[in-house]
Amino acid sequence: MCYAFIMNEYCVALCAINSKYIHSALAPWYLAASLDACGADNIRTQVVEGTINESAATVLQRILAVKPQAVCIGCYIWNITLVKELLPLLKAADSGLPIILGGPEVSYNAAQILKENPQVDYIISGEGEQPLALLIKDLSAGRQGRGEGVCYRRKDGTLNISPPYIAANEPPDPYTQKYFAALNGRIAYFEASRGCPFSCAFCLSGRCGSVRRFDFSLCCERLLRLANSGTKTIKFVDRTFNADLKCAKAYWRFILNSYGKEIPAGVCFHFEIAGDLLDDEAINLLAQAPKGAFQLEIGMQSFNEATLAAVARRTNSKKLQKNIAALLDAANMHIHIDLIAGLPKESFADFAASFNIGYKLKANLLQLGFLKILHGSPMGENPDKYPCRYSQQPPYEVLSTPAISADELRELHILEDALERFYNSGRFRRTADYCLKQSGLEPFDFYLQLGRAVPAAVGTSLDDYTAALLAYFSNALAMDKAVVRDLLVCDRLASNRAGFLPACLQVPDPRLRKIKKQLQELYPPRQGIKRAVAFLYSANEAVFVDYSEPDPVTGQFTLQSFKDFSL
Repeated sequence: MCYAFIMNEYCVALCAINSKYIHSALAPWYLAASLDACGADNIRTQVVEGTINESAATVLQRILAVKPQAVCIGCYIWNITLVKELLPLLKAADSGLPIILGGPEVSYNAAQILKENPQVDYIISGEGEQPLALLIKDLSAGRQGRGEGVCYRRKDGTLNISPPYIAANEPPDPYTQKYFAALNGRIAYFEASRGCPFSCAFCLSGRCGSVRRFDFSLCCERLLRLANSGTKTIKFVDRTFNADLKCAKAYWRFILNSYGKEIPAGVCFHFEIAGDLLDDEAINLLAQAPKGAFQLEIGMQSFNEATLAAVARRTNSKKLQKNIAALLDAANMHIHIDLIAGLPKESFADFAASFNIGYKLKANLLQLGFLKILHGSPMGENPDKYPCRYSQQPPYEVLSTPAISADELRELHILEDALERFYNSGRFRRTADYCLKQSGLEPFDFYLQLGRAVPAAVGTSLDDYTAALLAYFSNALAMDKAVVRDLLVCDRLASNRAGFLPACLQVPDPRLRKIKKQLQELYPPRQGIKRAVAFLYSANEAVFVDYSEPDPVTGQFTLQSFKDFSL
């Protein structure tokens, strides 16, 4: 049976299943705004959120609690497995409840989803605001839904498959009071345009039509409301934010001119950009941002020219490297760059060369991703042109290609783990710099050997990993144990507010008490501020950290040297 709160009211549950609680969902609020504006007074929307870390049964109860008469679920690569677990539970709870799916994970394979999942009644293919509003109006009036972007089974069992819908108009304003209440300070998302000017073979963004930029004044007004909602991080979801560099600079100027005034200090704005499209004016503008106000995610994918050509990725690699170096020199932004393993025409050795170039840029984070063959991407739809083996289960990761073997990709996973734990975690930067230089190895070989020697183990604690690093570098690589220990001490103290050292780094030393007392007299910490002190034996000096606020770019606490002690 279906439920309703009042006579003739039609409740639509808009369900978003996020990868983590800290993430919010913007799509259901766009859909809610569109349904609210569709002219049907009897339609009521209710956004229901969950995470992939919850059970399908838990999400089910949350959906049923709003007593829906239709359920719409956004489908993405990270949640499609849980969604498929949820479908039969929904139908078992109410066999007449229309289930509507949308999102990139079902937009380009709607026929397959309908055939394999009989519980699904409709699929919205492409942008969902307008198609869903018309579909719900039909359903609330007792009619079978239809229209552009709506895929469904006809009464005779055949399928009606509509191509992905691309809207001509701007979407409605999703930033309602209900949205702000549900956001509750989590990471927020903002959209200033849709579409992408590029057609990279591994990506879906080029399938979303030409770039459609939203009204600048309206976007600025919404951005101010969002920045004052309590969120600390606003991520622009525009796929290549600076594709129109003039427009990108206008937004950056607006944010900088408003920062600390209409925009509260401490809010961080995240942009995904193409680094080679920046000019000197843009770099100088970005360098003016208050420390921590901006984050940049710069997709490199590869530095192999043959690979970039094979996936239709247009990148000026030399300019890209120059611009990244200039952005890092400003030291006011967290810079995230990424590479993708498993791309066409990129061998193990080719990837190693790309990795070495990327690592030597010394970005705050170097992400090593693995190619996914997405439904609807050129690579997914042209297997003859892009031959490879990949998992048929989400996230559809490439297992081998003509250029790189399955064993070699497994080796890259070993390297990725070492990179994540030792470099990207930000906990061991001093140790990483020293040990890489001392090893005499290229970064790729260094991290691959580290990953093989100190493998990841489920449940391995940070302290145990620290002990393994100390043993590996001082024993297997024969580095000076005192120096390595001292660097690990500095890294652990500067990256951990707890302020204590693991047993492997502790050295009982009665002199430390005297040093702490002298520090207390010479440099008393502010009231309420915790302090940690350690002695470095390789340099015969003390270091101390006062745990106030970490650096907004690196996340590190300031480590200070103390040599003027008397023992």
